[in-house]
Amino acid sequence: MLPHLLSEDELLAANGLEGTLRPLAQQAAGPALGGIAVAALSPGVAILTGGLAYQVSAGCLLVMKVRPRKVMGTNGAPGVAAVFSDLREGFRYVRRTSWLWASLLFALALVLFIIGPLEVLLPFAIRDNLAGDAGDYGLALAAFGVGGAVGALALSSGRLPRRYLTVMILMWGLGSLPFATIGVAGALWVMCAALLVVGATYSAAMVIWGTLLQRRVPKGLRGRVSSLDFFVSLALMSVSMAIAGPADAAFGITAVFVVAGIVPGFLALAAIVVPRLDRDELAHPLDHPEPAPVKGLSGTTQNEPKGSER
Repeated sequence: MLPHLLSEDELLAANGLEGTLRPLAQQAAGPALGGIAVAALSPGVAILTGGLAYQVSAGCLLVMKVRPRKVMGTNGAPGVAAVFSDLREGFRYVRRTSWLWASLLFALALVLFIIGPLEVLLPFAIRDNLAGDAGDYGLALAAFGVGGAVGALALSSGRLPRRYLTVMILMWGLGSLPFATIGVAGALWVMCAALLVVGATYSAAMVIWGTLLQRRVPKGLRGRVSSLDFFVSLALMSVSMAIAGPADAAFGITAVFVVAGIVPGFLALAAIVVPRLDRDELAHPLDHPEPAPVKGLSGTTQNEPKGSER
């Protein structure tokens, strides 16, 4: 909805605001309060409180005045056939757009390596390696959320990097390296510092990604591409969670976190080099103006640098 409400030069700031508030609530304040509730009261009370929070969300939804609208496909025909036609068009667009399919494939692999250890094994690392409790787990997640808020705010305070695709993917890939220290950390502050860095780089990259979808994807395809983006994010999430436990049993929690921290860096390099995203980002500048024409000795004009041509 943001591109319909804001001008292009406001999208980065808007995505940064969302990227700041979301991790503060979802991964900082929420886990911290949940950890306190579990430690001070009981897990049941904490779960009940979380359930009541959904009622607040439902109330917000009920007070919205939304008029029903007949859903139409891009070909003007309603119904299931139009939906499948729209989906096929979205897939075709992603397949022929190198920066999109490369980013989505990388995200698919990143989710597989990261989500399971973060969601399933982190509490066991805190319990087994640090003799920690629910309060410590809440603080660790809070560090991840605070890092996410700081990263999103810092990125959105300026303008998009000139090498926006390279920066985005390297933030996800190399930003995973501190993840490897979680399995070997002997103190809670070390683990929190690592999660702070990971959260900052992940959220900063998400701000770039959201802005790219809004600015580089044609208006009529944004909804379908965003749907594919969510599908990719969720497709291997359950698989990652399912294999995290067996991987821990087979190789140990330290090995799982080390692999989860190191492998995304190599995947990031492949995602940049193979489809030549460096050429794509130079050929399609966003917040940086095109180089001014330069007159040669013969009087003809040239655009520099030549490397920006596709």
